[in-house]
Amino acid sequence: MRIEYHRTLIADGIRNRAFHDALKTVIVPGVTTVADIGAGTGLLGLIASKLGAKDVFLYETAEVAGVAAEILKRNRVKNCHLFPCHSTEMADPPLVDVVVSETLGNYALEENILETVKDARARHLKPGGVVLPRRITQFVAPVIAPRIHDELMVWDRVGLGIDFEPARLMSLNNIYVRSIEPRECLGGSTTPAAAPVDGAVVWDTVDLGRDYRASRKGEVRWALTSPATVFGFAMWWEAELVPGIVLSTAPTAPRTHWEQLYLPLLQPMQISAGETVTLSIRSKSSSEGGTHIAWTATHLDKAGKSCGRQALDLDKGFLP
Repeated sequence: MRIEYHRTLIADGIRNRAFHDALKTVIVPGVTTVADIGAGTGLLGLIASKLGAKDVFLYETAEVAGVAAEILKRNRVKNCHLFPCHSTEMADPPLVDVVVSETLGNYALEENILETVKDARARHLKPGGVVLPRRITQFVAPVIAPRIHDELMVWDRVGLGIDFEPARLMSLNNIYVRSIEPRECLGGSTTPAAAPVDGAVVWDTVDLGRDYRASRKGEVRWALTSPATVFGFAMWWEAELVPGIVLSTAPTAPRTHWEQLYLPLLQPMQISAGETVTLSIRSKSSSEGGTHIAWTATHLDKAGKSCGRQALDLDKGFLP
């Protein structure tokens, strides 16, 4: 049982407060019914109960469902009903006014929130009901500091007359969960609370009311006004739970248990002022196939001509 993982969720006060405040805006005490999908130890369902929900239905398929059952019993909540199954497997589920599903990963879509919410809207939600979160926006920014790149290049520093090139390529054709400082990104501030990462751009937006495409893609570009070396790219997300309440994994946001993702390059790109770097990202997530991501970076000179292109793809066995 991954109880240590669930401990990190419980310890994430930023996450917990955001969902508490969002649920408070949509729950009418004694009236609203709620489904907590992917309930884990039952925290969000218990929050809904304490906010006055009439009934709360919790869905959890993992072993932790047994822990959730004991926690619900210990807290003596009579309006919480636990179903130890995935919500998509529930035949004839009770209809609710609110669905909350915190099935978000470091890569926002890796826990199959799209499949979960699509099914929840079709089979669990009353007409006019509310789903939390309602929108996910994915951001990316060039990383111009060598810290993580240097960490991954350890293969070149082994020495002893041994060539580790295949292992180096495998390391670089991967994605890493890391805490990335704002100053390490293009346009980042040295004081995280001062400003957003100006070099960040949106590569994908998911409206969880109508957009459930498992395949996502986006292409973005940065025209540099001063020289910089691009070592890779940082990726993160913002989830709008309800209007006005946003949960963010940005480098400038309050720290949560989530971190940013680092997408390496095979070789750093040295970009001059007036030149451009472009990035295309493709991803596909499903409960059957897992999550696959590919990214291609292109260096364009001042005339817009390509002078360097690097393509990486997790589907290729971690080797480009």
